Amino acid sequence: MTEIQKNPDELTILSLDTCTESCSAALSVKGKVFSELAIVPREHSQRILPMVDSVLSQANVQLAEVDLIAYGRGPGSFTGIRICTSMTQGLALGQDIPVIGLSALQIMAQAVFDSQGADSQSAMQVITAIDARMGEIYWGQFVFDNGLAKLVGAETVIAPDLVTLELNTELPIVACGTGFETYPQLLELTGSITLAQEVTFPDAKSMLSLAKQGYTQGLATSVDDLAPVYVRDTVTWKKLPGRE
Repeated sequence: MTEIQKNPDELTILSLDTCTESCSAALSVKGKVFSELAIVPREHSQRILPMVDSVLSQANVQLAEVDLIAYGRGPGSFTGIRICTSMTQGLALGQDIPVIGLSALQIMAQAVFDSQGADSQSAMQVITAIDARMGEIYWGQFVFDNGLAKLVGAETVIAPDLVTLELNTELPIVACGTGFETYPQLLELTGSITLAQEVTFPDAKSMLSLAKQGYTQGLATSVDDLAPVYVRDTVTWKKLPGRE
């Protein structure tokens, strides 16, 4: 953990994510946000650096002026997670910029709140699911604390028919992510679930407020401690023929 050295509201934060089919970058500087996003499966390695360069250029900011880099740490595509972490390493290492990893599931939950808001923050609940292939989903459940997504329980990779809700089923629940497109029966876990069709993938823009919170909590680290999170363990991965 690192000590807070700057007022969080004055931070220049760069965020990037390539953990799913989506590729995105965003920059927060002096209260303004610059962002880019594209759905480009298998093109992340070609697209992410130009996106980063673009948001920096739009803001007239040099990489050396960035105080914190937030990166999508997973879960999601193994290749996408590796691209995101390696790009973050390359950007942060030369300038000695602290980094903070954020969950792809939490980023999507935050996007739901940012797009829909809530009359009562305590009443808003979100379930997120990313299609993990092999008959499984990456699954997370969230409530909101001061407008920021807070995980309930643990993130997991699980078969859709084994999912259980830990949220209050007497209150409305919003669902988002590709898992609900692949397994629409998840929307029938309780009668109070509605689908946020505008949020399908993580967006780097939704990472900025979470990154600032993490910095305030001392969760930023040096790039040497960068830590991707695959969630799916090696035992599950070995189910694929030829994988070791």
